[in-house]
Amino acid sequence: MSQSEDNLASTASLTNHDRKPIHLPGSIQPHGVLLALNSQLHIVQVSSNTQEILGKSISELLGKPLNSLLDTQQVEAIAQCWTKKAGIYTNYKVFINTFNREQYFDCIAHRTEDTLILELEPSESQSELSFLSFHALVSEAIADIQKTSNLSDFLHLVASQVREITAFDRVVIYQFDHEGAGSVVAEAKREDLPPYLGLHYPATDIPVQARNLYKRGILRFAPNLTATAVKLVPLDNPITQQPLDLSLSVLRSVDSCCIEYYQNMGITGILVIALIQDQKLWGLISCHHHTPQHLSHEMRQICAFLGRIVSSELTHKVNELELDYQVKLKSLQSEFIESISQADNFIDALIKPEIRLLDVVSASGAAVCLDNEITLVGTTPAIEQVRAVIEWADDQIKDNLFATNSLPQLYPESVAFKDTASGLLLLRISQVRRYYILWFRPEVIQTVNWAGNPNQAVQVTEVDGTVSLSPRKSFAKWQQTVRLTSLPWKECELDSAIALRNAIVGIVLSKADELAKINRDLERSNRQLASFAYAASHDLKEPLRGIYNYSTILLEDYAQILDADALECLETVVSLSVRMETLINALLRLAQLGQAQLRKQPTDFNDLVNELIDVFRASRPDAHLFNIRIPQPLPTVQCDSVLVNEVFSNLITNAFKYNDKAEQWVEIGYLNSHPQQRKQQSSVTPIFYVRDNGIGIPEHHRETIFRLFKRLHSQEKYGGGVGAGLAIVKKIVELHNGQIWVESTLGIGSTFYFTLE
Repeated sequence: MSQSEDNLASTASLTNHDRKPIHLPGSIQPHGVLLALNSQLHIVQVSSNTQEILGKSISELLGKPLNSLLDTQQVEAIAQCWTKKAGIYTNYKVFINTFNREQYFDCIAHRTEDTLILELEPSESQSELSFLSFHALVSEAIADIQKTSNLSDFLHLVASQVREITAFDRVVIYQFDHEGAGSVVAEAKREDLPPYLGLHYPATDIPVQARNLYKRGILRFAPNLTATAVKLVPLDNPITQQPLDLSLSVLRSVDSCCIEYYQNMGITGILVIALIQDQKLWGLISCHHHTPQHLSHEMRQICAFLGRIVSSELTHKVNELELDYQVKLKSLQSEFIESISQADNFIDALIKPEIRLLDVVSASGAAVCLDNEITLVGTTPAIEQVRAVIEWADDQIKDNLFATNSLPQLYPESVAFKDTASGLLLLRISQVRRYYILWFRPEVIQTVNWAGNPNQAVQVTEVDGTVSLSPRKSFAKWQQTVRLTSLPWKECELDSAIALRNAIVGIVLSKADELAKINRDLERSNRQLASFAYAASHDLKEPLRGIYNYSTILLEDYAQILDADALECLETVVSLSVRMETLINALLRLAQLGQAQLRKQPTDFNDLVNELIDVFRASRPDAHLFNIRIPQPLPTVQCDSVLVNEVFSNLITNAFKYNDKAEQWVEIGYLNSHPQQRKQQSSVTPIFYVRDNGIGIPEHHRETIFRLFKRLHSQEKYGGGVGAGLAIVKKIVELHNGQIWVESTLGIGSTFYFTLE
């Protein structure tokens, strides 16, 4: 067999080991007898040791009614088991005439769906343990256990009390982790035995099906692992034609691999009590003895009862520790969410003060990603490394919440920043936008002490083509250094992250509703304002025209009777009337634009600009002095051609108007991208520009020039004007969902950029 085939065989064998039907062994331990009964209480299956324990042969029992073995009163009591749910234990004291004498037995009865199972163990007492005797044995132990608040002290006390009651050589408390592996967290032992405290055990030591049986059965007892198992007769249950399900049988024989495992540890007798916390198998109280160790049925009942008390106290103590931490997280989370909901700036609310974003999940660093904008908080990888993690997460992670305490195992490139991010908790806030919060935890190097080499936990051997499994021979301390891992993320920390996401989504939706209402109110106000401006502008023109006309008549018809001061006043009135009409016309134009509906259509900018240049040259006698150049053919764009014509007209006119050079020129062109273009804007949207070699614009005026009636020069300079042209240009660009900006150098020239969408 090749090495690869050998590995495949090993993997398959280990998988089979994990699925081995240990609840169907077809045999029991020899210190008791098993009887399987049908619904008529006839014996359909027995263990093959009835002669040794009951003094009756198999043939004397198989097929016979139960009352051939027990008296009528005992049979009637046992018959009541059929009225109970499957899996419920019922305990009886029964007597049987064995070897011509009455022998008392402890009888444990439970039923499956089809079969009633009786297990009989010889008893030295004819009466069950009284409540007072029971109370005397366990009351002090329970009182001591309940008043111990510290979890570690509590577990060590439990181990000591169980050892005192049972007199086993060693009692350990074994805790499972989330992967099924375990460790010894408390121990009470003989002084001459080596310690197991702190040792770790791989998940294969107690496979899945064994853990499931512990959870269902609470207690497992094997007084002598070297004793030969007793077969059932017949091997298959005649009722089901299948092996008898012994999942809850107290006498169920021990699997051969398990026997070898304990024998390799030098153990002969075991008692295992399951510890259940929140309906999950938290761990085990495991009792070991190096020689056979029998416990009476009453003593095992005491241990089972004690196990339930310990489970209850364990749940309380573990939950109390977790609850304190959860309360702390919820308090932080509540304050955090409140500050976010009241903040104007979302990013600032998340990261200031920084510690809150980290504390809600106990992280050392975090990154907030809103599309391409990433903000780092605390101790984190470099921003480019964070960006790479997000790219990886986009491809590999589909859930809204993802957590790992060993990112390098999933994303090998993260080894480079293991000191800051061996652990990752990722929260996706939006499925549409790239909105993430990432929390980081650093590498924590751990030394793990294993009970033997975990890589050799189950050894696979092949003899004559048959693959067999056997446990490791050595349980000596074997140290392993664990790297590239952080402290694990707790369930309550994941819950805190999800709660934060839900709150953020709720806040965003609430803000969106508020914004939508504000926008509706703003749109209504803008419409009303535009209507008012249009009406006011239109109505103002009539009296203004009267003022202009009457002033002109006075100048023309009565000039000879007016003195110089009166004539100057009238000329000023005429001039102001003209300027006032120009202002009103500009205001009227802006009002019209506010109410305009775009008539978009494909527009060839080459035709549009060339026609505009022709009109410009025809309307100006000095046009031959102006050089207008277009370095490359312009594209065709979906737009309102009439309004865009007005944009180019204003920009070209201003370019020549504010130019004091002997040789004046204007260049009209477009780019495919520009640093000042919005990040979210598509790079294929053309950016048009009008460039000149004019007087330039001071930097502090590059925003104010787009305001209505804002002029940088007096009326006498550069041909006058009212300062409305660029405000109209900006309005038209914004109607097209575009933007406009300017770059300029004083004395060199200006470039106006704009986009249309």
